Amino acid sequence: MSKILVAEDNLPNRELIREILETCGHEVIEAEDGQQALDKLEQIHPDLVLLDIQKNQVGVDLLDIQMPVLDGYAVVRRLRQIPRFASLKVLALTAYAMQGDRERVLKSGFDGYLTKPIDMAALTREIGHFLE
Repeated sequence: MSKILVAEDNLPNRELIREILETCGHEVIEAEDGQQALDKLEQIHPDLVLLDIQKNQVGVDLLDIQMPVLDGYAVVRRLRQIPRFASLKVLALTAYAMQGDRERVLKSGFDGYLTKPIDMAALTREIGHFLE
């Protein structure tokens, strides 16, 4: 059984993802924001991470790592700087699906890109791909 950390601020989305992943036999650890995700990563050492990518109210990435709640971009930047997490597979969850978004997300350090609303088949396919 694989351990998957899901960092998603939207409770219904988190519940749906947890249900899908647990049905597939995975252990799911939940975080409501990027800071909780970082804290839990130190304790649980998951096999895979699903991170929501949030934007602030004006649509600019939250780059200030001093903020109490970190977005997915800030979390992945931190993970890639920590040797034991540098190769940890991290998938982005986002409602942003415009042309160029996928490439931008992958260039920022994510290993995969999933759009919302959650597509059960796409989620299980991507999870399977990264856990092989």
